[in-house]
Amino acid sequence: MMQYAGKNGLILAGFALVTTVLIAITFYATKDKIEAAKEKQLLSVLNELVPEQQHDNELHTDCIVVPADPLLGNKTQRIFRVRQAGENTGVIIETTAPDGYSGNIDLVVAVDRQQTVLGARVIAHKETPGLGDKIDLRVSDWILSFAGVKYSPETEERWQVKKDGGQFDQFTGATITPRAVVAAVKNAVIYAQQQNQTLFEQASNCGAPSDFVEDNDESL
Repeated sequence: MMQYAGKNGLILAGFALVTTVLIAITFYATKDKIEAAKEKQLLSVLNELVPEQQHDNELHTDCIVVPADPLLGNKTQRIFRVRQAGENTGVIIETTAPDGYSGNIDLVVAVDRQQTVLGARVIAHKETPGLGDKIDLRVSDWILSFAGVKYSPETEERWQVKKDGGQFDQFTGATITPRAVVAAVKNAVIYAQQQNQTLFEQASNCGAPSDFVEDNDESL
């Protein structure tokens, strides 16, 4: 009996090992494709947040990498500068909400020089379908509620979901997710406010997302 149990244990261990190896292979085989798709989506979103008539520079090349900062989710992020007729008019900031219900939520937030949000979009998330995924524009228009909203210390209390006394809707059965996104967008605006001038003084140093997409386009 013990010999039989031992044999079954070895078989189960073998299956577990094979499954683990297959998952690892699948992850590494699809990693580049996933990143390329994410970059392609980002390119589209940049021009969606700031339409062509509102800038005359190439958003995807006028870009800097900034070090990890608590206001941006403690991750190295990119910032795309918006310019028109020689004037610095705004930025589009990559940021991460680290406290989503199912993990990190990656976003981009467009902010003008007066700390008014031009728009925000979720780029990647793992939130629950039918609940937390309403932060995704493909599922609902909730994310559009940030457009035109200004941040200042005087309006701090409004930058919460309604359940907490703020102005942004929460989702039925899912408050953690919108709460995390509201905080991430607010923090991105605060970051833009704190770094208002320095963000435009650095030379572009993060390359063009389009180059990455074109190099990987055949695999999409």
